[in-house]
Amino acid sequence: MIKAIIVDDEPKAAQSLTWELSNFKEHIEVIKTFTIPEEAILYLNDNPPDCLFLDIQMPTMDGFQFLDKLKNRDFAVVITTAYNEYGIQALKQEAIDYLLKPIDSDDLKETIQRIKKYNAKSNNTAQIEQVLLKFNELNNQRISINTDGKLIFIEIADILFVESDGNYSTIFLKDNQKIVLTKKLKEVNAILPEHVFFRIHNSYIVNLNKIKEYIKNEGYVVMQSNHKIPVARQRKADFLEKL
Repeated sequence: MIKAIIVDDEPKAAQSLTWELSNFKEHIEVIKTFTIPEEAILYLNDNPPDCLFLDIQMPTMDGFQFLDKLKNRDFAVVITTAYNEYGIQALKQEAIDYLLKPIDSDDLKETIQRIKKYNAKSNNTAQIEQVLLKFNELNNQRISINTDGKLIFIEIADILFVESDGNYSTIFLKDNQKIVLTKKLKEVNAILPEHVFFRIHNSYIVNLNKIKEYIKNEGYVVMQSNHKIPVARQRKADFLEKL
């Protein structure tokens, strides 16, 4: 069963699409509708559906701006619009289909089939990712990070430290390389092996094997790259125990 969400600033349009989809209730279920895009973004960032039906013309933001604000786009997106010229742009935004209003029942039937194929492909990709992640766990030499629709494999020995920047994190590698992730520091911390890495500050995780000096009086460590990383006062005892 496909779990779908509808975002349309016109309540009547959202109701009409919900009714049309009810004709295919053995295949798809509308679990929520939104007429305010900002509320939809908050919900979708924590509750990704199988499919999103998205109106392209809304007063506070258009559908393409809406998609750019989503943290996670790992679900099928179907653009709904009364204007045919948005079709090409919809495809560029990786929407699997677009429907012209008023929505035709036969067109909707075809769209549902496309959603099914998309989800089947996505599930297969997820299974492959799990195999790769399991391999890395057994190997214990690399970490795997899923970001921007791809898996990144990073050698543990290459990581110097990780720095937080709100909802983003930057991994600093040897040879002055950097990788920016759309993940919070606590998410990255959960991936890193505890026996090698330690969160010495709200904004920093360090590779304990890459620390060159610990300056006690001033409360910071010097990494092999010569970066100076502060040690939070409340984490000092645990940090010294790790060392």
